[in-house]
Amino acid sequence: MKAKTAYVCSECGAVALQWFGSCPSCGSAGTLSEAAAQPRGARSTARAVPLEEVEVREVARTSSGIAELDRTLGGGLVPGQVTLLGGDPGIGKSTLLLQCLATLSASLETIYVSGEESADQIALRARRLALPVKGLRLLSETQLERILATLEAARPRIAVIDSIQTVWTETLQSAPGSVAQVRECAAQLTRYAKRAGTALFLVGHVTKEGAIAGPRVLEHIVDTVLYFEGDTHSSFRLLRAVKNRFGAVNELGVFAMTEKGLRDVTNPSRLFLSTHEKPVPGSCVLATIEGTRPLLVEIQALVDTAHTPNPRRLSVGLEQNRLAMLLAVLHRHAGIATWEQDIFVNAVGGVRIGEPAADLAVCLAVVSSLTERPIPGKVAVFGEVGLAGEVRPAPQGQERLKEAAKLGFEKAVVPRANQPKSRIPDLQIIAVERVDQAVQALRNL
Repeated sequence: MKAKTAYVCSECGAVALQWFGSCPSCGSAGTLSEAAAQPRGARSTARAVPLEEVEVREVARTSSGIAELDRTLGGGLVPGQVTLLGGDPGIGKSTLLLQCLATLSASLETIYVSGEESADQIALRARRLALPVKGLRLLSETQLERILATLEAARPRIAVIDSIQTVWTETLQSAPGSVAQVRECAAQLTRYAKRAGTALFLVGHVTKEGAIAGPRVLEHIVDTVLYFEGDTHSSFRLLRAVKNRFGAVNELGVFAMTEKGLRDVTNPSRLFLSTHEKPVPGSCVLATIEGTRPLLVEIQALVDTAHTPNPRRLSVGLEQNRLAMLLAVLHRHAGIATWEQDIFVNAVGGVRIGEPAADLAVCLAVVSSLTERPIPGKVAVFGEVGLAGEVRPAPQGQERLKEAAKLGFEKAVVPRANQPKSRIPDLQIIAVERVDQAVQALRNL
């Protein structure tokens, strides 16, 4: 018997029993997508519970056995937590989760469901990585109903679905990987995880733009969204949390890819700092915060004479439009003109800096390259620059300064409002209120 399906409009929510090129209700073109038809039956009412009557219980977290993964998860795995892990092909998603389950399989019930590789392929990888796989069970399956039956029978504490785009349900007629299939399969797996208390990982493919393939609702269904980043030609990988209902967002985990799999990088600040024999123009060290972790990242700038009527402004790892704004502020409030120069700015190590506290470091790196005066190698900088030329404070300034002092930095150029009340040993604080004061402090270093 053919499964009953319906088609739902993503714009107005109208339901049609067959597919149309445009929605019969609102007229939007191409908005109907397949969904499982809801069975007709008696309506049930749900009871609304007063918030003060809800009993709050402390949930014990389970360590994944990988310190950097625990950091991005907010301290470990929570029962019933559904985590979506996305990343480019070959970046190391399957390797990371296989290592995680192999570590936990000795003490917990774990299942690895693969829709892309056979059990033989996974076993060969585990043997190559020398993983302790005793107790880890594998299932090579793509049909959702069979996967759910296996999970119901085994009741694992930790489970991995690799990948969600390969799973399909017989209640829908569309092909695996379609919007309807991904949405329905993810929803049913999430319902199972919440009901059974299983910590579930869903591996997701990404598009060429870097977003997880499939419907956007996929990221709303799950509790945690992690992105695995990094250049496939580099041995370092970055695991970034962009959503987490059980911890802080924008947490960053750093790994090194070795012959034996992924290994934690315990001091990532050294990864993002170049080792120059002597200070070079255009290099400035930024004290930034990723989630709850302070990091020191080298910001490099190259200012060169433009050979075209329109000088180029290019930034890698930093916001492009913000660079143009900072150059205008330097001209207006510090008297530094760059309209005849090409300007290139780069964050070392492939890290992406999204916070405005990087403004002051970018400005000083540009000035250093333009004037060909290097900044001493033991100086850290942070601070947001406003359009009026003021240097605004950054959050968690004390943690940034402590990280700089721990790594042997001797001076720090910071906003006046971030000046610590108590002295930090072996660290001289240079507090500034305006960008022209910061430029003058750079000349006096």
